[in-house]
Amino acid sequence: MSESLQFDIQCRPDFSLLQLSLKPGQKVFAEPSAMASMSPSLTMKAGLKGGMLKSLGRMLGGESMVVNTFTADRGAAELTLAPGHSGDTQHYRLTGGTLYLQRGAYLANSDGVEVTGSWQGAKGFFSGEGLVLLKASGNGDIFFNSYGAILEIDVVGDYVVDSGYIVAFEDTLRYEIGTLPGLRAGGFKRLFFSGEGLVCRFSGQGRLWVQTRYVSPLLSWIHAFRPVKKNN
Repeated sequence: MSESLQFDIQCRPDFSLLQLSLKPGQKVFAEPSAMASMSPSLTMKAGLKGGMLKSLGRMLGGESMVVNTFTADRGAAELTLAPGHSGDTQHYRLTGGTLYLQRGAYLANSDGVEVTGSWQGAKGFFSGEGLVLLKASGNGDIFFNSYGAILEIDVVGDYVVDSGYIVAFEDTLRYEIGTLPGLRAGGFKRLFFSGEGLVCRFSGQGRLWVQTRYVSPLLSWIHAFRPVKKNN
């Protein structure tokens, strides 16, 4: 098992920054453009990780095929990573299990963790987010981010979450996609006009992370204020 990374998550939950203190020889893998600052002694390389198929899986899961590798090969070093949008950052320690991430949630991981796409079929249809989830497995540290703050929920039994608010969940949880009970009798009109509809029904025991904001309602609100070109 890889040695745990020393880290500090600052400026949370609105504009989180992940500060890593790397020991000599340690590596960190991160999404492109996440590096905010680094010690000059760090070596950074960009490339595919895990081969073409696993890189393609990450792309289908909403991430870049290219991964940046930071190596403290010239002594201890500092590295600061920033998510691409405003929100929180969460750490999770993998010890042989699997963590599923929503599209765009991946930020970084340590050596010993493999991140690839996982085809979920219709089950992966999280409010139009896509049919492929990111799958993190192995032994080591992984960091993921959200839009808004992150709430950690310990699920025991059944739990229902609007699909647009899901950030990550442990593989010990089972889930299925469905609609809210009140929509069954009202047909598709309520689904489209109410703004509510697709939900994930989790069951079992495990941890689930949800975000306090969802980007689609924000985009809908902004859309009403967009400049409109008038025809003369």
